[in-house]
Amino acid sequence: MRKNKKSLGTWLIIIACLFFTLNFLINGGILGPYHVQILMGIGISIIMAMGTNLVLGFSGQFPLGQAGFMAIGAYATAIFTNYMPTYLGFYISMLLGVLIAGLLAIIVGFPTLRLKGDYLAIATLGVAEIIRMAIVNGGDITNGAAGLTGILRYSTWPVVFIFVVLIAVAMLNFLRSSIGRHVISVRENEIAAESMGVNTTKIKVLTFTFAAMTASIAGSLYVAYIGTVVPKDFTIMRSIDYLIIAVLGGLGSMTGTILAAIVLGVLNMYLQSFSDIRMIIYSIALILVMVFKPGGLMGTKELVLSGLLFNKKKEGR
Repeated sequence: MRKNKKSLGTWLIIIACLFFTLNFLINGGILGPYHVQILMGIGISIIMAMGTNLVLGFSGQFPLGQAGFMAIGAYATAIFTNYMPTYLGFYISMLLGVLIAGLLAIIVGFPTLRLKGDYLAIATLGVAEIIRMAIVNGGDITNGAAGLTGILRYSTWPVVFIFVVLIAVAMLNFLRSSIGRHVISVRENEIAAESMGVNTTKIKVLTFTFAAMTASIAGSLYVAYIGTVVPKDFTIMRSIDYLIIAVLGGLGSMTGTILAAIVLGVLNMYLQSFSDIRMIIYSIALILVMVFKPGGLMGTKELVLSGLLFNKKKEGR
């Protein structure tokens, strides 16, 4: 218990130091608007990729529909803040998006999460596409394929930073709870978990819903920063982008996901100067990592503060 409290205190100090360092660099003009944009992108990617890793890396399901739930949060904020253009309206819209995404995840989760492998991936992709097409055909409410513009920018880098920390803490606590152990047991051996009395369908739906709700939060933060939203922002390619981050960091490692999002965000920043061959260099870098680290940057390990060593999870893997 004392060790856990000490570790928590150390993490809080590190997070506070990181926050104030970034704040100093930005306010001092050392980091400009472009760097802030990169930070915002990294933060939103971390939230989305952690949700993807929660479903794929920890519960063993294969989702391709995270972009659809992100779209729900984005449009909830874009539409609601048009009628209530205040910070309170922004947070109410975020809550509204979370509730809609969570409810939809429960509704579609029970039938689709009984599927496995490729069938589940196709089903979740279909759900995301249905959401996107509903937005395209939303008439004046969503403005169709043209999307919505002039959205007030309530999302700042400190707001994104705080949400990244809160969601990371929530997910880690979830995984360390008794429900989290059930989630991992489903990944390891679903039949054995069922024989031990675990309601595997309920556990999978709960995990799927949690990830959908965090994706909705990311969508709200995203649209409240860029100030515009169009349906084409939420195609399968966006889901795949976050899937790549989760795989690169290590399926079953939340700190690996955070590390991978930072690495890829910084890599993209430096490759902007090589626009013609940027995707080639990016792809080669990913291939090299997967060849030499097939389990991802951290595999199923988590970063611990005791000497900053990598500590393997004791989950029987």
